Amino acid sequence: MALSSALLEQAVDQLATLPGIGRRTAMRLALDLLRRDLHEVARFSEAVRRLREEVVYCTECCNISDSPLCSICADPRRDRALVCVVEDIRDVIAIENTHQYKGLYHVLGGVISPMDGVGPDDLHTKELMARVDRGGLREVVLALGATLEGDTTSFYLHRKFSGKAGAVTMIARGISIGGDLDQVDEVTLGRSILERKPYQHAAEPGTAGE
Repeated sequence: MALSSALLEQAVDQLATLPGIGRRTAMRLALDLLRRDLHEVARFSEAVRRLREEVVYCTECCNISDSPLCSICADPRRDRALVCVVEDIRDVIAIENTHQYKGLYHVLGGVISPMDGVGPDDLHTKELMARVDRGGLREVVLALGATLEGDTTSFYLHRKFSGKAGAVTMIARGISIGGDLDQVDEVTLGRSILERKPYQHAAEPGTAGE
C-alpha cells in the first residue's frame, strides 16, 4: 500500500499491529483520527498512554486495576470465602454481567498450553496457591473455557488444591465445547454459575463433559 504521506503510513502500520485490525481497517481508523479535532486526538492519545503506564495488576486477584487492590477485592459486600478462577479480565466482565456471582475472582492471565509454550509458571498460579494456602476458602470455582487447554488447566489446579481448599467446583457445561466465557450470553453463563458442580464429577482433559 503506497501512501502519499509517510506519517499516515506510520500510523497505519502501528494500528495494524493490533489484534483483529488489518491494513484496510487501520487505514479507516487513521483517516478518521486525521479528520477529528486535535483536542479529541490528544484525549485519545492520553487515554492510551495512561492505560499503558498506570494500569496495574491487583495484588490479590491479579485482575487489571487502577489501584493496588481492585474494586472487587476491596468491596466488603463480597463473599471472601468464595473465589472464581478465570482466564482473563474479559471473563470477569462476562460473569459480573450475569449478576449471579457475589464472590471474589482470581485471574490466571491465560491457560496452560504446551503447544504454545505456556506452562503453569507462566500464569498467576503462584498467587492463587498463596491465597489457597492462607486458608479460609469455602469454595474455589473453576470457570475456564470449554477447551482442551482450559480443561488441562482446571485438572492441574484441582490436583494442586487437593487437601488445601474447601470445595472445588466447575461451572456447568452449558457452554459449547471450544467456547470462551466472554462469548456466551448472560443467561446461559449465569445458569452455568448457579448450576456449578463438584470438579470430581466433571470431565477430565480431552473429554466432552456430561
